[in-house]
Amino acid sequence: MLIKVDDQVEVICGDDNGVRGRVLAVHRSEGTLIVEGVNRVYKHVRRSQKNPQGGRLSKEMPIKISNVMLICPQTNKPTRVGVRYLADGSKERYSKRSGASMGQVAPPRAAYAKKST
Repeated sequence: MLIKVDDQVEVICGDDNGVRGRVLAVHRSEGTLIVEGVNRVYKHVRRSQKNPQGGRLSKEMPIKISNVMLICPQTNKPTRVGVRYLADGSKERYSKRSGASMGQVAPPRAAYAKKST
């Protein structure tokens, strides 16, 4: 799963098609994520000490990870994401559209470092 918290994503299907937002939470086991301003529902809350007014609370619900695409930092368009190893053996995400780096995923490992001969 190559999408992390605070990434910019665009919804590619469903009611919120075309809406961009920031990832607030990722649920890896369910394959879902919560995007800011996307898939909003009303939750009815009973009056309590914590919520003395009661009423309807608007909140974001999870959507499937397959329904969003990451935004490329260079072209500002939706892109697929790949993983590649750098010369020092560290792993990074990159945009398949432009080839731009999207940040490191794992620290350097000697097993994946390029051998200089």
